[in-house]
Amino acid sequence: MLERIHLAILHAIEKQGTLTQAADSLHLSQSALSHSIKKLEQQMDTPLWEKDGRRLRLTRAGFEVLRLAKRVLPQFEHTELLVSQIARGERGMLRIGMECHPCYQWLLKVVSPFLETWPDVDIDVKQAFQFGGMAALFEYEIDMLVTPDPLFKPGVTFTPVFGYEHRLVVARSHPLAQHAFVKPEQLQHEVLITYPVEPQRLDIFSQFLTPAGCTVKQHKTIETTEIMLQMVAAGRCVCALPGWLVEEYANRLPITSLAIGESGIHKHIYLGVREVDHTIPYVQDFIRHANATDNS
Repeated sequence: MLERIHLAILHAIEKQGTLTQAADSLHLSQSALSHSIKKLEQQMDTPLWEKDGRRLRLTRAGFEVLRLAKRVLPQFEHTELLVSQIARGERGMLRIGMECHPCYQWLLKVVSPFLETWPDVDIDVKQAFQFGGMAALFEYEIDMLVTPDPLFKPGVTFTPVFGYEHRLVVARSHPLAQHAFVKPEQLQHEVLITYPVEPQRLDIFSQFLTPAGCTVKQHKTIETTEIMLQMVAAGRCVCALPGWLVEEYANRLPITSLAIGESGIHKHIYLGVREVDHTIPYVQDFIRHANATDNS
């Protein structure tokens, strides 16, 4: 009974709010739109929406159809895009999602040779997701996820591309600069600046401070790596970043780094793709370029 047009109509109603706007967005007449849903309601013997003034409100049954629409429609669109690109002799589009804020500089090293190799493949990078990177991957919002914290689930393949050490960054004049590693209690009087990520997802909290029952004097967030390191160099705070990134800035800023804990925090960057897309030649080649990139 359900057809793609029904899914598209419910999705448009939820997004647009009114019958007129939904019909316009789908390039349908209001009567055709209403007739299509009315026929489906008769077949299912339950209403899918009800009027709320000038707007339409989905019923419980309508929301169930909408849930299906949000899962299926992006897959239709993704497949249609790939097929149309093949028909036009184009290679495609690789949409990359970033769950690793400092990895943007690393990504630039990968993108440049990749674009030279694949002149017909365009790249887009997204750093914000409504429900997280894995949801964006499953919902076809992105095609590849760059993350240091993979969630191994059926349908997604993760490939480790390089390892690194997460290190504490301090000004060279900071008392901790003389130490080989930092202990949790030594950060209790420090201002810690991180990227705008939930504390429970930050390694310095989840793998270091929280297990020791410690915290910092103050936790602030900054989006930009350069500003973050300028603040550290000025002696106003400390931060935690990948060692390879710190080395890139250490030559031009008065900063240094030390291990977080005696054993340090060691991580890997992974590239995650849907299993159905893993055999696409340009996807495989991007992973190859990522593995070949020097991050030292």
